[in-house]
Amino acid sequence: MAAAATMAAAARELVLRAGASDMEEEEGPLGSGPGLRETLQIGELDITSDEFILDEVDVHIQANLEDELVKEALKTRMEQMLGAFQSDLSSISSEIRTLQEQSGAMNIRLRNRQAVRGKLGELVDGLVVPSALVTAILEAPVTEPRFLEQLQELDAKAAAVREQEARGTAACADVRGVLDRLRVKAVTKIREFILQKIYSFRKPMTNYQIPQTALLKYRFFYQFLLGNERATAKEIRDEYVETLSKIYLSYYRSYLGRLMKVQYEEVAEKDDLMGVEDTAKKGFFSKPSLRSRNTIFTLGTRGSVISPAELEAPILVPHTAQRGEQRYPFEALFRSQHYALLDNSCREYLFICEFFMVSGPAAHDLFHAVMGRTLSMTQKHLESYLVDCYDAIAVFLCIHIVLRFRNITAKRDVPALDRYWEQVLALLWPRFELILEMNVQSVRSTDPQRLGGLDTRPHYITRRYAEFSSALVSINQTIPNERTMQLLGQLQVEVENFVLRVAAEFSSRKEQLVFLINNYDMMLGVLMERAADDSKEVESFQQLLNARTQEFIEELLSPPFGGLVAFVKEAEALIERGQAERLRGEEARVTQLIRGFGSSWKSSVESLSQDVMRSFTNFRNGTSIIQGALTQLIQLYHRFHRVLSQPQLRALPARAELINIHHLMVELKKHKPNF
Repeated sequence: MAAAATMAAAARELVLRAGASDMEEEEGPLGSGPGLRETLQIGELDITSDEFILDEVDVHIQANLEDELVKEALKTRMEQMLGAFQSDLSSISSEIRTLQEQSGAMNIRLRNRQAVRGKLGELVDGLVVPSALVTAILEAPVTEPRFLEQLQELDAKAAAVREQEARGTAACADVRGVLDRLRVKAVTKIREFILQKIYSFRKPMTNYQIPQTALLKYRFFYQFLLGNERATAKEIRDEYVETLSKIYLSYYRSYLGRLMKVQYEEVAEKDDLMGVEDTAKKGFFSKPSLRSRNTIFTLGTRGSVISPAELEAPILVPHTAQRGEQRYPFEALFRSQHYALLDNSCREYLFICEFFMVSGPAAHDLFHAVMGRTLSMTQKHLESYLVDCYDAIAVFLCIHIVLRFRNITAKRDVPALDRYWEQVLALLWPRFELILEMNVQSVRSTDPQRLGGLDTRPHYITRRYAEFSSALVSINQTIPNERTMQLLGQLQVEVENFVLRVAAEFSSRKEQLVFLINNYDMMLGVLMERAADDSKEVESFQQLLNARTQEFIEELLSPPFGGLVAFVKEAEALIERGQAERLRGEEARVTQLIRGFGSSWKSSVESLSQDVMRSFTNFRNGTSIIQGALTQLIQLYHRFHRVLSQPQLRALPARAELINIHHLMVELKKHKPNF
């Protein structure tokens, strides 16, 4: 719009100048002749009058623009103006480019100066030692939060100075002296503080735990020493190892000695074996003891030591137990001792890893530097104890305690005790196997004729075996071990052979069977209380019991009903072979059997029931045998009826005297014992 206005103004000026020129040509400079008016065709327009109107001027200008002279003048003048304008634009564009280049260069210099300023600021900030840092390091106690805060600041500045010195920064020399003096002061204060803490662990402990974890909130102190004064850091670590190693050793040696004083006063000895005759020793009932061979092979409540509730229960306090005159089996002492060892070892290992900033093999080595002497002492004590230990259940429980403790340390992510657990198991397993083999040998070498009077009741050796085997089976179910099952299998074979040897000492087969059934039933009952129903031992004795029970029932029915049994078997064999005609010669025999059964079956069943109940110690087993015998008697009489229904015996007069089978069943139910 500005350019258009300029051009219009220029046009006006040209038109006016053209008009003036025409006037000068026609009339002279001041003339007012007709030439001017005719040329410009302005009529009565008087530009000097007050009635001049610009709009009319624009109209006349537009009309005169059509004049060739005006057009040519206007063209020339516009070319000159546009040329000058283009020249001005070119000059301005060049100046703009120059300004842009200068601006870019200035921006680069600004950024460079800002970067240098930032680096210099960082350098200065890293090298300047504020008064708050100096005051805190020199005057504040190490337990105050501000000391720790400024110690971290000092550590950062020392690291920064070391980095700048490596780059050759000369300004580091200005602060090196100050930082060194502060570092020495901080190291001195930290060293004294940590050593004092370590020495305080030597005080008697009331809860049997060393409070080393209290140092964890000062773990940056050791980190500072490790980065600024490695010799002092090594001194503190060595002092910690030496002090804690002695404390743990002293504590466990004392605790172990006191703990063993609350063990049962009489324990199993080398002649307390399964196959040895049981004799109560003098003073046995006067003091807490495991001396009775029956209790040596019985688990009782001892298995609770590996239950989750007792496994991680608080450790035993010996002086408290002594005041209460309490006594414990070895496995309870073993559990308490090793739970204390486990708990302290886990805390110690985790503390070492965090405070001394080690892991992997380095943590393992440092842990054993602290706990190695204690672990070695406890291991040697166990090795010494096991030499004279003959309590297989105690040793087996200790094995399972270790297996469970090993799982606990794995869950706590503490591998430092793995080797110790393996070493302890390497002591326990061979001893357990040796004691078990000694018991196997004692049963194998037992001579029934040297055991005194014979009795059909369960033998004490089989009772010991049942209790002992069920104890080991129930313990082994939680963490099965194939070697244990193999050893128990050997023991079972020897016990079965022993039972057969003793049974052979009875003169009658019936007494032999009563003895076998009583012993099998007792062993099966004890095993089923503690072992799974599908265990090998349960299955084996169930089969033996079933076989001997069936044989006994046949032996039981033979005296009163032997003739009937023999005839039925013979007749069924003849019928099966197609020789039923031979039954025609048996009329007299059959008649005698019918009448004999009818007159004596009630008294025979009564006598049979009483005999069974006298022979078997387990009433439930006796009842089962009676029921089996009566069932077999009914089946026998039913078979007898089928034989008599053959054509050869169908017309026998004595058949009318046969007792109705349903009537017999009703009557026999009256003889079923109720227990």
